[in-house]
Amino acid sequence: MIRFGPHIRLTRRETERFKLITDLEPVGIRTLADLDAYIAQCKAHYWGVSRDTQFLHWLIDREYQQCRSVA
Repeated sequence: MIRFGPHIRLTRRETERFKLITDLEPVGIRTLADLDAYIAQCKAHYWGVSRDTQFLHWLIDREYQQCRSVA
């Protein structure tokens, strides 16, 4: 993630990884609030309590934390 003051831009690799994990394209993400909303949308789209859902949420959280640690 590239940060310009309050604005952010996901790198091509990050965009591809989020798309691979969630099958939902991260478009229009320009702030950390937009990124948080995208993550919430992904988790709401794949809701449930199964082990697969828990694993998917863990993957999403891991990718999110990796983005935040870089910025």
